Amino acid sequence: MYTILGCPGAGSMITVSKLNSLGETKIQYEGEIIERLTDGIIILAYWKHPLKDLGYARFEPGDRFTEYYYSNRWFNIFDISTADGERKGWYCNIAEPALIYDDQIKQIDLLLDLWVDPWGKLLLLDEDEFEADITLNDQQRTCARQGLRELFEMIAAQTDPFSFKLLAKEQEI
Repeated sequence: MYTILGCPGAGSMITVSKLNSLGETKIQYEGEIIERLTDGIIILAYWKHPLKDLGYARFEPGDRFTEYYYSNRWFNIFDISTADGERKGWYCNIAEPALIYDDQIKQIDLLLDLWVDPWGKLLLLDEDEFEADITLNDQQRTCARQGLRELFEMIAAQTDPFSFKLLAKEQEI
């Protein structure tokens, strides 16, 4: 359990609601508040579902999701590690800026996702769903692409929370 001393609300539980572009709740779960930021919040949640093998990553019961939500950015970032703390990677959801309340986070998912492995390799996901979806408006599409560009810039600069392991060959040099 993470607790930030002197941080109001740290250690409290919060409900996360992932909404579709029509505002309908698709997923809802709880996490623990780690820190409230000026323009966001960091929470800790655990994978409580059966094993989910995505091909590029496996989510297993007990995996830790340190989740970064922003009220001024068109994405969120999940820093995912095993129960023992070994980083699996980052799952980034392109989404409207989060609505962050005292006990709830609501965010409209815009279908595009980005997986970043521990070494910084990128995998853009669900681009076909994004292009085919007829419920997204022009502003959502434009801002989603801008959010993706911003994520690429953060990853390239290894801006927090992104930091990568050196490849074995680089470690030998």
